[in-house]
Amino acid sequence: MVLVVYRFFGRVGLFGLMVFNLLLCNIQVLKTIELFGLTTTLGNILYASVFLATDMLSEFYGKKEARKGVLLGFISLVMMVGYMQLALKFIPAADDFAQPHLAALFGFMPRIAVASVIAYLVSQMHDVYAYHLVKRWTEGRHLWLRNNLSTWISQLLDSLIFCTIAFWGLFPFGVFMEILFSTYIIKLVVACLDTPFIYLARRLFASRHAVENNA
Repeated sequence: MVLVVYRFFGRVGLFGLMVFNLLLCNIQVLKTIELFGLTTTLGNILYASVFLATDMLSEFYGKKEARKGVLLGFISLVMMVGYMQLALKFIPAADDFAQPHLAALFGFMPRIAVASVIAYLVSQMHDVYAYHLVKRWTEGRHLWLRNNLSTWISQLLDSLIFCTIAFWGLFPFGVFMEILFSTYIIKLVVACLDTPFIYLARRLFASRHAVENNA
C-alpha cells in the first residue's frame, strides 16, 4: 500500500501515509494479541511501514524531506492526543453511547502518547541520521544495507523506549519482556521484508523522482 499511495500521490502521499499509519497504530497498540505463540501488540506491522516511508523519503528526496515527514507525524500525534483528551472532558448527552468506548480507547492515551511521541521522535530521527550515514560510508551503494541497518537499530530504540514507558508496571515482568521481544522481532522481520519494495519503488518511479526533485 505504501507503493500504491506513492504511485498516485508521490512525496505528498508518503507524508500523508506516515501521519495516517502513525495515528492508527497508536489506537491499535492498545490491543494485545497472540502471534506465533508470543504476546505482542497489534499495529507493529503497520508501524513498520512508517519506517519504509521514511527511508523512501530519505532515498528519493533527501534528509531534509525525511525529517519534515517525521516532524509532521510528531505534530499530528500531539494534536490527536490533545483533541481527544479535550473531547473526553465534554459531558455527554443523556442518550450518548460513545463516551465509555472513547474513554476506554483514549482515556489510557496519555501514557501511550508520551511513550509513542518519545519513541517515535527518537527512533525516526535516528533512522534518518543512520540512513544517510550508511549511504555516505558506502558512497551511495548497497541500498539494502542502509535500508535494513538504519531500520534495525532504530526499531530497537523504538521498542525499548515505547514498551518501557507504556507498559512497565502494567504487566508481570515475564509478559513485559515477551511483549518487548516479540514487538522487536516482528518489526525486524517486516524491516527485512520491505527491502524489495524500496528497490521496486526506485525502479518503477525513477522518472517521478527526477521530476519532483527538479520542481
